[in-house]
Amino acid sequence: MFERTEILAKIANQVAERKAILAAGSSCGLVAKCAVLGGADMLVVYSTGLSRLMGLPTSRIGDSNARTLELASEVRNVVSSVPVIGGIEAWDPLRLDLDALLDKFWSAGFSGVINYPTISTMGDKWRYRRGRVGLGFEREVEMIAAARKKDIFSLAYVASPDDAKAMAGAGADCIVPHVGATRGGLVGHEEGQPIQEAIRRINDISDAARSVRSDVILLCHGGAIAEPEDTIVVYRSTQCVGFVGASSIERIPIERAVKAAAEEFKAVPLPRHH
Repeated sequence: MFERTEILAKIANQVAERKAILAAGSSCGLVAKCAVLGGADMLVVYSTGLSRLMGLPTSRIGDSNARTLELASEVRNVVSSVPVIGGIEAWDPLRLDLDALLDKFWSAGFSGVINYPTISTMGDKWRYRRGRVGLGFEREVEMIAAARKKDIFSLAYVASPDDAKAMAGAGADCIVPHVGATRGGLVGHEEGQPIQEAIRRINDISDAARSVRSDVILLCHGGAIAEPEDTIVVYRSTQCVGFVGASSIERIPIERAVKAAAEEFKAVPLPRHH
């Protein structure tokens, strides 16, 4: 397990050495192990990652919190050198006690939390409906605030400047502008905003977050930011010091590698004596 201050110190050291932070989505032991071997600074476990590993578009499947808690043992069994961050569905109506939920995630082996699945990306209509019954984005803000009180490291996905201000005020250590579903691969979202529009949104969100707290750490995620070369452009044009990769780590590379391996094996001809 990693204490919040320890994680923050590691991030500060990496940035001081001009090394970008990588938070790698890892929803199975093999991906987690390989991501750490590749240099990931932390792992992020999402229940939605299971849909990616099932060959499906990123989707919320079943009891999100229960699924994520179950994944902790598999990932932690093969990884102990970096913090593992758990995705919490804060608006889960079956788990209204956020303090108890955070305790479960910590006990399972998660050294930090992130608000995912998040309502922030689901559109105004859905947000309004959930908010009316007290199970909207405000629950995600409450969860991050509760994590800060417990001194648990946190990342916060946000999709707007107002959300960024709320999360910064709640004490999120890292604000992650979420600029849309990741494009690319077999089930990615090919249509979407160009990267320059993503950069504009990131800057608006970043400015809002830092208007509340100057010490907030900014990481990027989603949309047109799918490949390493995309992050080069983002780092040059924003205040982001790292990348949170989900499909970019645990879906697209697997699709490419398995397809290429199958093609190579299939391309080997049998000798004539067969």
